[in-house]
Amino acid sequence: MRLTRQTNYAIRILMYCAANDGNLSRIGEIAQAYTVSELFLFKILQPLVENGFVETVRGRNGGVKLGKPAKDITLFDVVRVTEENFAMAECFENDAADCPLIDSCGLNAALRKALNAFFEVLAQYSIEDIVDKRDVRALLGIDVLERRLATAS
Repeated sequence: MRLTRQTNYAIRILMYCAANDGNLSRIGEIAQAYTVSELFLFKILQPLVENGFVETVRGRNGGVKLGKPAKDITLFDVVRVTEENFAMAECFENDAADCPLIDSCGLNAALRKALNAFFEVLAQYSIEDIVDKRDVRALLGIDVLERRLATAS
């Protein structure tokens, strides 16, 4: 199974916000950290806001921050709201009625079991689990940005 680019960056947005310790993060900063367009990140933001994973603050000093503790957001939660389709084979599709083995196929059962195992593992990891704040903060440039803002004040 391969996750979409949308899911990948949704998780990265959450990681950035978690590493930023509850401070507001600007989409431009996140986009720069991951070298991706702001427009792309804005599109991804919608399901994260709708599901309470992030909150947005409008205005000149606005930004985004986690909507709930990082420990309460699992990778499965994010995948569930950002992926449109979990079909691993044609027989998982809605129009698979053409297959004569649809109700008794060993392949279908094996793939379902594999998909469920995939989901179970994702459910064991939270955003907090995958963020080592010191390393992630440095790698994303959060510490440098904070120092720049502090000296500009």
